[in-house]
Amino acid sequence: MYRFQNDYNEVAHPAVLKAITDTAGHRHDGYGTDTLCGDAAALIKQRIGQPQADIHFFNGGTITNLTAISHFLRPHQAVISVSTGHIATHETGAIEATGHKVITVFSPDGKLTPDHLKPVIAEHNDEHWVQPKLVYITNSTEIGTVYRKAELQALRRFCDEHGLWLYLDGARLASGLMSAQSDLTIEDIAALTDAFYIGGTKIGAIAAEALVINNPALKDDFRFSIKQKGALQAKGWLLGAQFLALFTDDLYFSLGKHLNSMAGQLAAFFTEQGFTFLAPPESNQVFVILPSALAEKLKKQFVFHETLLQEPGKSCLRLCTSWATTQHDIDDFKKTFLSLI
Repeated sequence: MYRFQNDYNEVAHPAVLKAITDTAGHRHDGYGTDTLCGDAAALIKQRIGQPQADIHFFNGGTITNLTAISHFLRPHQAVISVSTGHIATHETGAIEATGHKVITVFSPDGKLTPDHLKPVIAEHNDEHWVQPKLVYITNSTEIGTVYRKAELQALRRFCDEHGLWLYLDGARLASGLMSAQSDLTIEDIAALTDAFYIGGTKIGAIAAEALVINNPALKDDFRFSIKQKGALQAKGWLLGAQFLALFTDDLYFSLGKHLNSMAGQLAAFFTEQGFTFLAPPESNQVFVILPSALAEKLKKQFVFHETLLQEPGKSCLRLCTSWATTQHDIDDFKKTFLSLI
């Protein structure tokens, strides 16, 4: 039974596992002050074209978002997100638990635009409201769509005009950047955001994320916040080793291209069969809308995440490909699907 429910159900890419086992027998300084973290940070800074950036390693996306956003905001300030944003739906109120409101707006394609932000800024206009200060976006989004360069540039201009920080959650950044619909590069992401993180857990790492802080105004005392939030890992070299593997010979980007290619075949197959999607399939997440009876048959053969629909008799299954998805996996799914319709 193949599992399409997420992109982190494999242990790790062999290169990442080797990088970790190669640390055996060596002694390293703790808490991210080791040479492996230093080398990985230098490699990332070179690749994103931002030598002045601060790089901090974490072992998961939620703790990265929680630590970064709570550090960037003052007590009375809030973050703006689409209603499907990860911090608004799948982080158990982690941001609110630090005392910061998440202001949500609806977006059918999962992306924020200046038009979404304008009414929020207009409404929160004095000290009786929380003060919107940080704009939170994800690329790729929670429904699989990706930002274009012009869209990110428009958000950057709006944030500059209104004194807002722009923060990008990159849990699936490899997939977002390597999308056939994307004209963004990782250098663009670094140049247009105040901070962002490079997700490793969903692209071949055991557990590793790299936070990149570009804006000097956000850098001071950040390691204090890491420690206070319980995110300062004693064996930090394990995180650095994983990113050294992912950013050697652009492995990170080739894995992103692969999982998108696998998902693209699924999207093309569903289109050929006459089915539609919850959102345009642009990355490694394909949200296909199927008759509920067919969906139930498929769930006996494969594992999926299911998104609730209001339409009777219809079901939305998310097929999420990973760096480890093979051509055989895709061909087997298509063969099984055709036998059930």
